Amino acid sequence: MLNELETLSQNIGRLIEINQRHHEARVALEGQLAQLRAQCETTQAELEQVRQERNALQSERDTLSAKIDDAQVRLNAILEKLPRARTAAESDNQLDLLEPAQTAGNDLDSHGENA
Repeated sequence: MLNELETLSQNIGRLIEINQRHHEARVALEGQLAQLRAQCETTQAELEQVRQERNALQSERDTLSAKIDDAQVRLNAILEKLPRARTAAESDNQLDLLEPAQTAGNDLDSHGENA
């Protein structure tokens, strides 16, 4: 009976040690969980701030795009009101563009005659 009581006492001592280790591990895990929750909340707050900044930038982009479109319409209206008179210099320039092609054609004719 004395041996049984001593064995029982040893088993109770081991259970107390195991319980203490589990308790310490649980406390450590609860601390880690609290830190992770705080990090999560911080990250969520940062995410919300980034989303707000993104939305503000998108709004600014849309506003600028609308202004660009409006300016393009105004510019086109101004360009249509301008006269489209051609000067003699422009007409000469267009004829200059045709001249090399005609010269090349004349060169072919002369080669054909010499052959």
